[in-house]
Amino acid sequence: MRYRTRRSAILSAATAIAATTLALLPGGAALAGPPDTLTLGIPLEPPGLDPTAGAASAIREVTYANIFQGLTRIDPKGEVVPDLAKSWTVSPDGLTYTFSLQSGVTFQDGTPFDCSIVRFSYDRARAPDSINAQKQLFEPIAKVACPNPATAAVTLKRPTSTFLYDMAWGDAVMVAPKTAATNKTHPVGTGPFSFSRWVPGDRIELVRNPHYWGPEPRLASVTFRVIGDPAAATAALLSGALDAYPNFPAPEAVPKFRHDPRFTVDIGTTEGKVILALNDARKPFDDVRVRRALAYAIDKKAIIEGAYSGLGTPIGSHYTPQDPGYVDLANTYPYDPAKAKALLAQAGVKPGTSFTIMLPPPSYAQRGGELIAAYLQQVGLNAKLSSVEWAKWLSQVFTQSDFDATVIAHTESRDLDIYARPHYYFNYHSAKYDALYAQYIAATDPAKQIALAQDLQRQLATDEPNIFLFALPKIGIWNAKLRGMWSNDPMPINDVTGVYWAK
Repeated sequence: MRYRTRRSAILSAATAIAATTLALLPGGAALAGPPDTLTLGIPLEPPGLDPTAGAASAIREVTYANIFQGLTRIDPKGEVVPDLAKSWTVSPDGLTYTFSLQSGVTFQDGTPFDCSIVRFSYDRARAPDSINAQKQLFEPIAKVACPNPATAAVTLKRPTSTFLYDMAWGDAVMVAPKTAATNKTHPVGTGPFSFSRWVPGDRIELVRNPHYWGPEPRLASVTFRVIGDPAAATAALLSGALDAYPNFPAPEAVPKFRHDPRFTVDIGTTEGKVILALNDARKPFDDVRVRRALAYAIDKKAIIEGAYSGLGTPIGSHYTPQDPGYVDLANTYPYDPAKAKALLAQAGVKPGTSFTIMLPPPSYAQRGGELIAAYLQQVGLNAKLSSVEWAKWLSQVFTQSDFDATVIAHTESRDLDIYARPHYYFNYHSAKYDALYAQYIAATDPAKQIALAQDLQRQLATDEPNIFLFALPKIGIWNAKLRGMWSNDPMPINDVTGVYWAK
């Protein structure tokens, strides 16, 4: 009797140990639930983590919606929806937007969110000493009033048809006075995830915010791994080191994943406009004939095939096919080397003229740059290639405008405004374009807005300040059990607030 009792106890203990072991075994544990962690790849390391103090889209790819929130936000369809503002009204004259704010919201450090935060955030963004990369978006704001803590009244200097959309950009998120200065290295927002750790050159880690005011995210933690090399990104996915790569940098590897049932391959759209950006203030690019010559000299379809395995859509202006009022201008300058040579001769550009194309790290830039240089050589131009780190590109090209040409994808949505700014890195200036843009931004009738957006696209195609190449696709590859990943990128973001693992 004593023996049977001991034997029974031993068997019970063994069963318990076995059950525990099964629950801990990776990938097939009979008693384990779905994972609550996510590791995803990003191609570029952010230069900081404050989206209100830097132009790099890599900042927003980590922080938008996850850590920081604005009054409005962009949903997966590219539409403006409420966020920290639960609703709003617009005065009949189109000048005052009255926002009703969400209640019970605090920042991740416990700071309460109310109208004073809205006023601080917008005043900071539009201040004379503001370092906000999209400061121009806040220029129309005349004042922010607080009738009560739960209401923010924003009065504009003039009607601005894009205001609600502009305030959904990552640059317009809410920040608290006491943490604004340190958000670059330790971001504190109102979102469902809190910043945990940043290992430079490797990863950024977020954890679930236990005090989040909205629905609790199903993920307990998210790790963003910086893996820009296409071969390394492919290997990391195949090995399971990454669960997802929302903007996969190796289009040539897509067929491999399509035939692997472990993965979902989702080819969608982005707002990325891949361009050969030119410094219009430097010779010979200050001559429109030279810019048009370069456009004729480059075979866009061949660039897409060679640089991005045929995944991409040729464009002829700074707009993507999914944007409202898109005009297909891709054939404005069809591939014609003879016409390119003739225009260069008319402009007095001698054969052998040299200039440098600076190439940032993304694969589309590196591969595209090599092909572009080969095409330009065929019309007598010597394009020297210079690969630079992302931080140097941001400093030398974007901030200082110290460059001849560069290959880059502008990933901000509907960003026709950059060509109307007093200063932007490629130094395009056109009184005609500025006048058209002023009409566009003031238009309140949707049909008139569309017509003016189309006129702006045509004006850019006429002036060809940059060589418009192709719309960058969103190549999403992730574990087949993941749900809630975005198919398209209406903004350069990785919103993981609705991501979860299927059982």
